[in-house]
Amino acid sequence: MNQQAFEVLGFYKILEEIESYAKTNLAKKTIRKLRPLQDKGRMEQSIKEIEEAMKIIEISSSVPIHTLDEMSIYLSQAKKGIYIRADQFPFVISFLEHCTKLKQFMKDKEYAAPNVSLYVQSIPDVRELTEEIARCIRHSNVDDYASSDLAYLRRQLSILTDRVKEKASQLVKSKKYTGYLQDKIVSERNGHLTLSVKREYRTKIQGSVLDTSASGATVFIEPIELADMQAEIETMKLAEESEVERILYELTEKLLAEEEAINLAIETMHYYDVLFAKAKYSRVIAAKPPFLSEDYTIYLKEARHPMLGDKAVPLTISFGEEHRALVITGPNTGGKTVTLKTIGLLTMMAQSGLLIPAKAGSKIAIFQHIFVDIGDGQSIEQNLSTFSSRLVNIIDILRTTNDRSLVLLDELGSGTDPGEGMALAIVILEQLYQKGATLFATTHYSEMKEFADQTEGFLNGTMEFDINTLRPTYKLLLGQSGRSQAFEIASKLGLHPKLIEKAHQITYKTFRNFHHEQNLKELDFQQQIVINKYARKAVEKKTTKTLPSREPIFERGDNVILTETDEMGIVYQGPDVQGRYIVQVRQEKRTVNQKRLKLYIKGTELYPQDYDFDIIFKSKEYRKINKQQKRKHIEDVWLEEE
Repeated sequence: MNQQAFEVLGFYKILEEIESYAKTNLAKKTIRKLRPLQDKGRMEQSIKEIEEAMKIIEISSSVPIHTLDEMSIYLSQAKKGIYIRADQFPFVISFLEHCTKLKQFMKDKEYAAPNVSLYVQSIPDVRELTEEIARCIRHSNVDDYASSDLAYLRRQLSILTDRVKEKASQLVKSKKYTGYLQDKIVSERNGHLTLSVKREYRTKIQGSVLDTSASGATVFIEPIELADMQAEIETMKLAEESEVERILYELTEKLLAEEEAINLAIETMHYYDVLFAKAKYSRVIAAKPPFLSEDYTIYLKEARHPMLGDKAVPLTISFGEEHRALVITGPNTGGKTVTLKTIGLLTMMAQSGLLIPAKAGSKIAIFQHIFVDIGDGQSIEQNLSTFSSRLVNIIDILRTTNDRSLVLLDELGSGTDPGEGMALAIVILEQLYQKGATLFATTHYSEMKEFADQTEGFLNGTMEFDINTLRPTYKLLLGQSGRSQAFEIASKLGLHPKLIEKAHQITYKTFRNFHHEQNLKELDFQQQIVINKYARKAVEKKTTKTLPSREPIFERGDNVILTETDEMGIVYQGPDVQGRYIVQVRQEKRTVNQKRLKLYIKGTELYPQDYDFDIIFKSKEYRKINKQQKRKHIEDVWLEEE
């Protein structure tokens, strides 16, 4: 498959996550080489084995897997004629013991994992070899009783060593040497026992000078009385070393005789280490086994991108039965790119024989190729070089794509002139579709939505956007086309409706009354507080009434619609003799004939009987001064009617 696709979709990062659960370097190396398969049978076998491994982990997470690198090194060393050292054999013993433990461990799990537990049967019984090595090696040394000759030699060495120590102690106490010694301590130099002699008397004692003190005042002499005994000890040590070496060679040969069994054990442990690393990772991401489809249909049920963790919004999509190409629209940061990556990555995982983070019953199609062109579609820094590099990639995709290809294209045609980019995007999609590929493409171009609507085999989809919260929901809706929501967001944030309407006219060649929509959505802040507070009560109290056929008479506090401008307002006072009312529209008071007013909600249904309408109709400063003047007279302050 395309190597770029592995990197862009994050497949290598998934392998790194799985690798972290492996114990052996050999298994880590194998996991790093994991790639999607084409053989459905092998994929299904791998998925089934991971399921069984997960059941084993649920029973016991402590699987007896041993490190393997050293064992391979020791076998290689033995085949070169180099014996395994005594301090290396404890590792060998530990490995062989783990072979036996693993066999027993898997035997006990046959009921939960009938297939996975079978592999351990290939490991031969190595208990006899383990016991022999353990008999000969203790605490990283060859044991005294590894052979009768070694036991004899070490006993003799012990006796001779005791004798020479006793003789040395006698010499330091004898009158013969009393006046010549610096002290009465017997010290060891180069494995020989020596006496501490004053430098000026070194010629008075027969023997070999083996060392001198730092000051030069003391020389360390091995007396001639000890020399013969020391020589006998040296001879005995050489014999001991020779016997130890013979035993190590013998143990090494016995290990080498079981090379085939040990290699089988290494291979089996390696296989289990890889398998249980996959199983542990699958448990962490709550993965389930997917069905594998050869008819290029995809059904993902609450699928999650594994690298997003708890932040992932579940993706549900059923695709491929009637259509082969999906064009996804929607706002920036709405989840379009994550949707593409989730579909591509989960396909790679399933074809690699891995479980996927989706609900049970999900289905993944098997593809020969997965091609990806995902750049930074949300960047304002795209330029010709970015467009060129992406186009080179797309040209390569066009050359290689066949009817067994999954192609994921993000913001196709972006980074250049919008008109030209849109046209290129459409012809590229047409060509890929004609070659039989399964396509998923994201776009901002409205023309591509129309193209998908009108072209057989294509389907529109959109990422849902909550205009009230100005946030995407990250949910994919099939059969619908969406907008970038730029106009809705601009309206929500307060851009003048006339400007938005003009922009909409330029873009879509149709008029949309944002002024009307904004008025319906926006009420004065104080009005909104009141409505939130009393609307529920009003609904409960409201009964079905038939308005009289005559012109309605409005009261203070009535919510009305100005029919000429389609604006929302609240009746302040009126009517006058000409039937006109003063209506507050946002912060402005207007005089409007009752014929141009339409009742929206009666004030009696929104406000309590004693409600202070100054909260709505008067400014905060007006109410403050009015309140102060009711308490006492304030000099030089006049309250003008608002």
